Amino acid sequence: MRKAVPSVITKIKARQILDSRGIPTVEVDLFTHKGMFRASVPSGDPSGMYEALELRDGDKGTYLGNSVNRAVKNINERISEALVGMDPILQSQIDQAMIDLDKTEKKGELGANAILAVSIAACKAGAAEKEVPLYKHIADLAGKTNLTLPVPAFTVISGGKHAGNNLAIQDIMILPIGASSFGEALQMGSETYHHLKAVIAEKYGAHGCNVGEDGVTFGSIREGLDLVKEAINRTGYNEKIKIAIDVAATDFCKGEEFLPPNKYPIVSIEDPFDKEDWEHTKSTARVTLQVVGDDLLMSNPKRIERAILDSTCNALLLKINQIGTVTEAIEVVKLANDVPWGVVISHRSGETEDSFIADLSVGLASGQIKAGAPCRGERLAKYNQLLHIEEELGDHAIYAGEDYRQCL
Repeated sequence: MRKAVPSVITKIKARQILDSRGIPTVEVDLFTHKGMFRASVPSGDPSGMYEALELRDGDKGTYLGNSVNRAVKNINERISEALVGMDPILQSQIDQAMIDLDKTEKKGELGANAILAVSIAACKAGAAEKEVPLYKHIADLAGKTNLTLPVPAFTVISGGKHAGNNLAIQDIMILPIGASSFGEALQMGSETYHHLKAVIAEKYGAHGCNVGEDGVTFGSIREGLDLVKEAINRTGYNEKIKIAIDVAATDFCKGEEFLPPNKYPIVSIEDPFDKEDWEHTKSTARVTLQVVGDDLLMSNPKRIERAILDSTCNALLLKINQIGTVTEAIEVVKLANDVPWGVVISHRSGETEDSFIADLSVGLASGQIKAGAPCRGERLAKYNQLLHIEEELGDHAIYAGEDYRQCL
């Protein structure tokens, strides 16, 4: 018999596509002897100086300055030349080769969007080379043995900069922690979402229900929470569904504490203070709620280390495009696990149909995933992939449920 020839990267081809907001982003096809592996990167509203940099062309006459042709060119020429011939299983070496080629702290030379697209595509190729599912390959890379289906944080009401309404906070989410499986959690989320639509229509008319970048939008904080509570009541899942809120305080306050009314079953708060308000944020060390750092941390290892030292939050929101490679994403999750913190794998406002973060959440046993409302294709791609994974794992499928903060 002929000896099997190990696969290597033979070709990398990138292009510009549009994300869920109609804004350009990067897509990559990476080829090995096993086939072609495609990845596309999400895009968010940049939060500041601490995250990896998307490279955009800046030509206002083309896509209002948002085109990514320079990032695409960097992949097709410089990154491709550096990576062709490498073993796709060696994820850390591939990622390090791109970091070394870029030579900047925030990946501004090649573009974090260029680097991440290739990193994800290589991860998919590595899984194929090992002939294992993507989530299993990620678990191997991270040294994880406990594959866990995450609790989904479904966005049911959007506000702030993603919605164009008067709701100060950014999101109200529901967490079906009392479900017995991911499939049941998805059912709970969908049913609650549709009951909420009916509740809003009854109270404010059909025009009271709009769709933002992630889901339904609405007006005031207390009204929104009341509506969500009523929708949960109508489903009959009262004790099984909890509420999470993304305050996104950076967008509307500095030095002010946001405390939600305690009559609501709120278990998680994201960014209750401005991203530079380290002093007020220290008070979160004394609360039993999950306090998630998003703008505070920006998936930046230095800021995560500071937050751990100062006890300024107790959970990490991981947005992989803020850090730029699969390897670095794994490393910051390890930082969080060592504390131990909760970990929420998160989508972005500008999403694609790529379902990579679903496999990432299972492989890293994050326990939580934030992928938007249970509607719209780019959001459902992640949730449906988790259904596929649960089916594939069969009797070995474990849903995080009540242990969503301790899946280590």
